[in-house]
Amino acid sequence: MTQQIARLWLSGLILLAIITGACSTSNNQANTGTNSGANTGGNTVTIYVSQDRVFAEPVLQAYEQKTGVKVNAVYDTEETKSTGLANKVIAEKNRPQADVFWSNEPVRTLVLKKRGVLAPYQSTSADDIPANFKDPEHFWTGFSARSRVIVYNTDLVNEADAPKSIFDLADPKWKGQVAIADPRFGSTSFHVAALYAELGDEKADDFFRRLKANEVKIVSGNSVVRDLAARGEVKVGVTDTDDVNVALEKKLPVAMIFPDRDGIGVPIMPNIVSLVAGSPNTEAGKKLIDYLLSAETEAALARSEAVQIPLRSGVEAPKNIPPLSSFKPMTLDYGKAADRVEEVTRRLQDILGL
Repeated sequence: MTQQIARLWLSGLILLAIITGACSTSNNQANTGTNSGANTGGNTVTIYVSQDRVFAEPVLQAYEQKTGVKVNAVYDTEETKSTGLANKVIAEKNRPQADVFWSNEPVRTLVLKKRGVLAPYQSTSADDIPANFKDPEHFWTGFSARSRVIVYNTDLVNEADAPKSIFDLADPKWKGQVAIADPRFGSTSFHVAALYAELGDEKADDFFRRLKANEVKIVSGNSVVRDLAARGEVKVGVTDTDDVNVALEKKLPVAMIFPDRDGIGVPIMPNIVSLVAGSPNTEAGKKLIDYLLSAETEAALARSEAVQIPLRSGVEAPKNIPPLSSFKPMTLDYGKAADRVEEVTRRLQDILGL
């Protein structure tokens, strides 16, 4: 009998330990959140980021250190930059996992707005950001821009001979010597949508047909374009300012041209930040947006290898990059470009054989 009581007592202790352990695990999960974004409480915030991780992560880590808030950051891949996470936000519309969406270009964010997956938020941190970089309905706000540029190998191309316009790349003199990233994704999708919005279908189609006939190399990302040019596997390419700056810092034989200064203007791409509708931690999301839109963040991105151009005045411009006031930006209706991006992608699949 004594042994039976002892066994019952021991079983009770084991059951109590299991229950206590389960409760402890449950409480820990509630407090720390998860990388999938399913979290509760104001001490955790989840952000989907299509900006390059090497540039975005230090900004988000600085926010964690400053506030004590845990940031769950989910990053896009180079191959599906902006498109992958944008589609994820749409897929999660009925059960949002992210609080904030940080895009490295404007067009996909406007697609998200049209799909009804964003919520309006007017941050006071953005009061001194120019109005043309803010949604009048407050669904998105721009900060810290990059530019699309022509990169060329300085061992193979003299500065005087380097192409000064995007349209120069269809010249037979560059046949087989031009690389671009896949136009279905990332900042290249922004650029081609902008060109179609500016030129109209007939002129844009003609340009891309001539580019295809000129044996353009289409690669997986902008950093690949830069690397091909740096190694001399192509003479020129189209990429972003931050990608070229990485090569410049490594003393590689490249330089960049800000294209079409005397024509349609230089394509400027601000970062865009938005609040996700129905997000798990809306108030925490708003506070993170306030930080991303601050002069402190613009200054940090300007000083970093991202060399991003501050949109507000009074923040020091990055090295290797001319200030925004020194060239003519491309006049672009972001909404018009966003309306065309899916159609433009389908057109280019046929024209470029993607």
